[in-house]
Amino acid sequence: MGQKHFKAEQIIRLLRKADVLAAEGQSIGQIVKALGVSDNTYYRWRKAYGGMDMAQAKRLKALEKENAQLKRAAADLTLDKLILKEAAEGNF
Repeated sequence: MGQKHFKAEQIIRLLRKADVLAAEGQSIGQIVKALGVSDNTYYRWRKAYGGMDMAQAKRLKALEKENAQLKRAAADLTLDKLILKEAAEGNF
């Protein structure tokens, strides 16, 4: 069985649906079966996205993307610095 990848907005919708089902008195087992995910996935989602709304999830995604770009830029600059340092020492 293939692995499904959900976007943050989809996860938040599913968590809201889970809240509705829980309010109706369904057990966690019934809820995760209705959502089509495992218990572990449900609890991981609840921990990560529990109190978020759509705007917060979009902002989180944008910040994660920006953070990844900044990490790549820092890695590139570090590599450039090491190359220049090695070239300056004459060890090429």
